[in-house]
Formats: sequence, structure tokens, C-alpha cells
Amino acid sequence: MAPKITITKASGTWVVRAGGAVLGESKNALELVEGDYPAVIYFPREDIAVAFLDASDKTSHCPHKGDATYYSIVTKSKTLENVVWSYENPLDAVSRIKGHLAFFPSENVAVEQV
Repeated sequence: MAPKITITKASGTWVVRAGGAVLGESKNALELVEGDYPAVIYFPREDIAVAFLDASDKTSHCPHKGDATYYSIVTKSKTLENVVWSYENPLDAVSRIKGHLAFFPSENVAVEQV
């Protein structure tokens, strides 16, 4: 059985930081919850400084969302490989995430509500 996926408008303002820089800030982020996985914040592409992103060759497939493409974040000191993903043509059930980017939070990437 497929996990239940819910997509709602994320409340408040969200920021994503990497390499000491703010890559984006949005009041229009979406929160996607899939089954028992932690919630993922999806930022509208227009709210992200995409000049810091470098398209990757990596792809993946989710049977519930579709095919994901990945990006690396290029900072002044290093490249953070494959830490951003997007569903360019998501399945109809999750079509709201089209045009949005999600980030893997880590010691180098922070996704937080402000």
C-alpha cells in the first residue's frame, strides 16, 4: 500500500542556508509529509538563488512522486554534491511540488523556519 502523502502550505517564513550564505527565503513554501518520513519543505524555485546550484547527473524515481533530478550547491569553499532535488514533472497526485526545490538538511545545509 502506498504511503499517504499530504502537501500543505508551510506556515510562516522558511529559509535555506549553505556555506554561510542564505540561498533562499520563502513565505510560499510547501510542506510534504509522506507516511512516517520527516516532513520535507519545498521552496518555490523563484525564491531560491539558483546561481548557486549546479545540475547533477543524478536522478532517482519514487513510485509516488515521479522522477527526481538533483543539484549540487556550489559555495566559496566547497561543492555540496546532490543536496537539492526537484520533481520537474511530478505525478498528478503531488503536482503542487512542480517548480519547487527541496534540500537535504545536514551540517552544511540548514532548512529552518524563522
